[in-house]
Amino acid sequence: MAMEGGSREYTPSRTPSVTKDPREDFVEALTGVAFDDSERRMLIVGHMLPLIAMRGPDEQGWTFTWDEDSLALQLKVGLPKDTEVIYIGCLKVEVEDSEQDEVAATLLENFNCVPAFLPLDVRTRFYHGFCKQMLWPLFHYMLPLSPEHGGRFNRSFWQAYVSVNKVFADKVMEVISPDDDYVWIHDYHLMVLPTFLRKRFNKVRLGFFLHSPFPSSEIYRTLPVRDEILRALLNADLIGFHTFDYARHFLSCCSRMLGLEYESKRGYIGLEYYGRTVGIKILPVGIHMEQLNAGLRLADTEWRIQELRTQYKNRTVLLGVDDMDIFKGIALKLLALEQLLRQHPKLQNRVVLVQIANPARGRGRDIEDLQNEAYTIAQRINDEFGNEADGYLPVVLLERHVPFFERIAFYTIAECCVVTAVRDGMNLIPYEYIACRQSSPELDVSMNNGPGTVALKKSMLIVSEFIGCSPSLSGAIRVNPWNIEAVAEAMNMAITLPDMEQHMRHEKHFRYVNTHDVAYWARSFITDLERTCKGHARRRCYAIGFGLGFRVVALDPDFRRLRTELIVSSYKKSTSRAFLLDYDGTMISQAAINNPMPSPEVLSILNTLCNDPKNVLVIVSGRPRGILEECFSSCKNLGLAAEHGYFYRWHRDSEWVTCRYQREEFDAPSVNFEWKDIAEPVMQQYTESTDGSYIEEKESALVWHHRDADPDFGAWQAKELQDHLESVLANQPVSVKSGAHIVEVKPQGVSKGVVVEELLAMMALKSSAPDFVLCVGDDRSDEDMFESIATVTARSGLGEVFACTVGQKPSKAKYYLDDIAEVIKLLQGLAAASDPAATPSSLASATSSQVSLETSLHI
Repeated sequence: MAMEGGSREYTPSRTPSVTKDPREDFVEALTGVAFDDSERRMLIVGHMLPLIAMRGPDEQGWTFTWDEDSLALQLKVGLPKDTEVIYIGCLKVEVEDSEQDEVAATLLENFNCVPAFLPLDVRTRFYHGFCKQMLWPLFHYMLPLSPEHGGRFNRSFWQAYVSVNKVFADKVMEVISPDDDYVWIHDYHLMVLPTFLRKRFNKVRLGFFLHSPFPSSEIYRTLPVRDEILRALLNADLIGFHTFDYARHFLSCCSRMLGLEYESKRGYIGLEYYGRTVGIKILPVGIHMEQLNAGLRLADTEWRIQELRTQYKNRTVLLGVDDMDIFKGIALKLLALEQLLRQHPKLQNRVVLVQIANPARGRGRDIEDLQNEAYTIAQRINDEFGNEADGYLPVVLLERHVPFFERIAFYTIAECCVVTAVRDGMNLIPYEYIACRQSSPELDVSMNNGPGTVALKKSMLIVSEFIGCSPSLSGAIRVNPWNIEAVAEAMNMAITLPDMEQHMRHEKHFRYVNTHDVAYWARSFITDLERTCKGHARRRCYAIGFGLGFRVVALDPDFRRLRTELIVSSYKKSTSRAFLLDYDGTMISQAAINNPMPSPEVLSILNTLCNDPKNVLVIVSGRPRGILEECFSSCKNLGLAAEHGYFYRWHRDSEWVTCRYQREEFDAPSVNFEWKDIAEPVMQQYTESTDGSYIEEKESALVWHHRDADPDFGAWQAKELQDHLESVLANQPVSVKSGAHIVEVKPQGVSKGVVVEELLAMMALKSSAPDFVLCVGDDRSDEDMFESIATVTARSGLGEVFACTVGQKPSKAKYYLDDIAEVIKLLQGLAAASDPAATPSSLASATSSQVSLETSLHI
């Protein structure tokens, strides 16, 4: 397309074809999600559009063509056919303000591209500031220990980063159909974009893929805006990483900094985040096989191959293709070659390292130092080992843009590809090298030993163990690039390995590269995104939080907020009521371990409810009975169930009894807790090796707490402890359960659900079954109460039942409240309904000495 003087002339551009791939059947069978061939739209959002822009003749207008090397363009081959793809991103050139509207209209009409135009100063602070100076070094494990090494945090750079992400959100808004479209965001430049899109459309179907490494939590936690970025990413539905290590680091950061836990179900990893399941995808990207094969058939490629063969005749070519970047290890590679030539003089005048150094994307002193170091080492090697008479230079350093056809030519003639990056997200160079060595028709001729023989394809790879593609190339020689001697020896091994061994390694690599190309990667990601978003339509969503703390709470249609007006209406109509209330996390904070006393307000509300003769109220807690007695000594008519229901009493003056599953054994003189003598030494062993953990001994149970331990190590030790205890206590009448930062051993048959059954049975026996039941709790042990109420209701029927969980999470309860304050407010409303004279203010100021009425219920 060209634009000159307001007129428009369009040049058709070739786009990747979309064809049915037989591997779709494999992916469909593996994932259980069939590809939908119906028409759809996919919005691909990345920093740069997959376009090449050039000024027209006489610097008038613009000419645009597709950038065939762009991954955003290549991934289209993996999308379902009939998918309309819209690209959103920046152009690689500056467009004058007066031209922007015309350029935008042209790109949308002819390329389905929506350009984001950024002011130069904002773009500089965004890209060269926050992205390249802060995120890029940090994600590659470079801490900002000094201004010269790694970028110090700059608030104005961060503000520019956020503002650019907002601009991209506006551009998405211009073209999105939120009920139909899928949005796929790419890379670290746009990590907070999911928040801005989720804020505008709560049910938007949103995927994100990170193409760089994700650092360990010890590195990432140094970022001042660490929580904001994590929460923004969690507003996506599916987050993709190249390797398990990168995903593991991300999950560890979510655990340590946000307190989120993940779980794996049927091979899929998911994070529960405010009722939404955020999927984690681990899949390395692949190469565009069709594009490489087409490049091999180009006349320019064939000509360049022949030229290079003549130039490097009787030489063994090692090839490196890297950006001029501090993390690519170019200098380390050159030092290894120098070591190789010194240790193996017979390789002098034979081995050549061709190092293609693509122009640097960043800028600064680090890049200048790297360039100077590379040139210095290369010059030293050439001076020492070069042979001017034979035209032999052991190092050929090409710091320029190498066209696609020429790069393919170098792949074809190279005996070994060497990648020594010290940290890299993926690096597709080894994949491209393998594909070219397999498919080049020139190699069919050169490797053919005679008429009728089959060409023996071979290749060798030396790859750093710190790059993303390393795990998938099991036949490569893996090296630590910092170990110069080991890399030099790897080069010698690659050169001297027998042809058949090289062939076997090559065949193994090519099978993987051919079956895991860019089409497979895109298809697999979109399939998982469809699966993750499958339940969006049926969920109810509402938003909470401000700014980058924004998130969406997603609830099943039957999971509703418990509203005071609803429950008060039922409460007033009822004649027999049962209350079952958890304590920690429901009426007081979970953090109140050392001070479990309820507030005067809570005591006043409980006493008001207990004074109503229609009510039976029981606190069901995991705490020991001694603590509960002390906490609620002023509540004469309040029932207590301690240690998850092992002990209970229905009012203050009654005796403690044990649940019916334990009563006979408890009263028998032969029954004891000998199992504690087995369990306690095991727990003590884990306590000594896990800093921050401790043992809580109850009358009926032992609990190992790890809330204050390292989150990852504590969870790991808890799993090990549970397995250990289940093994040594296999023949004991106990159960081993894990909970929120605990592992508990308690007698079999004991649960909060048993308290529910006994209370309801007792009430039915004394008078009549309750026609109003309120059960409130916040953790896993309270699910037993919700399940028991549902079972009793289904079996014998109850009146109005309100099972309510505190917080938004998957639960067997049908209602929820957000926090402890809402629980107190709800109980306050019910107390006011029981005693109209008791206003909220009077309830809050009432003291425990003012309450001394008795209920008519005794056993």
